Amino acid sequence: MSQLKPMSHLENIPPTPGKLKMDKSLFTNRHRWHSSLTTLTFWSFVFLGLILLFFFRAPSPSPLPSDPSGRSSRTYNWGGPAWEKRARYSARVRSRNGISVLVTGAAGFVGTHVSTALKRRGDGVLGLDNFNDYYDPSLKRARQVHLERTGVFIVEGDINDSALLNKLFEVVAFTHVMHLAAQAGVRYAIENPSSYVHSNIAGLVNLLEVCKSANPQPAIVWASSSSVYGLNTKVPFSERDRTDQPASLYAATKKAGEEIAHTYNHIYGLSLTGLRFFTVYGPWGRPDMAYFFFTRDILRGKPIPIFKAPNHGTVARDFTYIDDIVKGCLAALDTAEKSTGSGGKKRGPAQLRIFNLGNTSPVPVSDLVSILERLLKVRAKRHSMKLPRNGDVQFTHANISLAQRELGYKPTTDLQTGLKKFVRWYLSYHSGGKMATG
Repeated sequence: MSQLKPMSHLENIPPTPGKLKMDKSLFTNRHRWHSSLTTLTFWSFVFLGLILLFFFRAPSPSPLPSDPSGRSSRTYNWGGPAWEKRARYSARVRSRNGISVLVTGAAGFVGTHVSTALKRRGDGVLGLDNFNDYYDPSLKRARQVHLERTGVFIVEGDINDSALLNKLFEVVAFTHVMHLAAQAGVRYAIENPSSYVHSNIAGLVNLLEVCKSANPQPAIVWASSSSVYGLNTKVPFSERDRTDQPASLYAATKKAGEEIAHTYNHIYGLSLTGLRFFTVYGPWGRPDMAYFFFTRDILRGKPIPIFKAPNHGTVARDFTYIDDIVKGCLAALDTAEKSTGSGGKKRGPAQLRIFNLGNTSPVPVSDLVSILERLLKVRAKRHSMKLPRNGDVQFTHANISLAQRELGYKPTTDLQTGLKKFVRWYLSYHSGGKMATG
């Protein structure tokens, strides 16, 4: 999910009038004193008016907490009988042994697919998303329309809004939380580092604070990242490998998230499962991902960057198709044990897990481009470049044996098949078929 830093009203207020300087003649300064008193009285009334406006406006608004990302200054409105009714209806379980899930980042790429899959099998699903503009919000709105057709209601709000989260748990007794809201992207951290701390660390802590106090506490599955492996050179990457050498701020915030999860599991008995996604792609994907903007730029006749590692090394990624990722997410939810806390107090040991979800078959990025050329029937204008030192790593490769054993996870989609489905969706979506399901 999503998040901005509105300017403080105090920044626009003039400094307090100068201090009254006493001298031999009080009459000499009478005018200055009168002016200062008048100004102070004026601003006092202004502040009083703002306070009254804040407390008495309706319906119940939820102003976005201070967000350093600087991408939006929106205020989210939520609450009321109609809103609560819609939330309960969306979260209603419709199958035997179904679960009720709060999906954060529901209008995101993975969130849309997971929410759809849960709803289709009869689980209760309520989405939460702040619809930020890290990339084109119109794509998120199109995903929202798609989800509404499947019966999923997305609450517009921010994971840093404690009042909203508490209200959601008051309205719906969620059995599970699928936490996918985050500031994504490796390179954007150089431009806007604070947004990663705000979303990936502060947002996670705020969510866990609310979950720890919920009664009953939900089981939580959340998105970590393969980026935590950082500068690790041992392949394939295993959950037992070191993750203390992040190559980007994004990776560092995800690693911090794993440590925070351990803390809340240990102290409060929250059941937590982290999923390290490996280069997810597919329909409804993110425009900042290479496969997506390669497709766009090939069709526009623009050059595309092909990174080369030092010594002419190959840059490769463990591309994982979205349907395989969704299966792993649902399996994690289905095997998650109940949290053991109550009222913010731990009652016994709770489940704590971490899994790689990848395709375990790295493909050179140059091969990805070749597949797109065949599918689009357009020759790409390739521009070779050195791999920048901005957080990108040379390769990713998942060891998925633990997920196979514990979750029954088994990816089945190769890159050729997955890209064919993506290209079909992309062409439909951009030709006006906004409802394309892919």
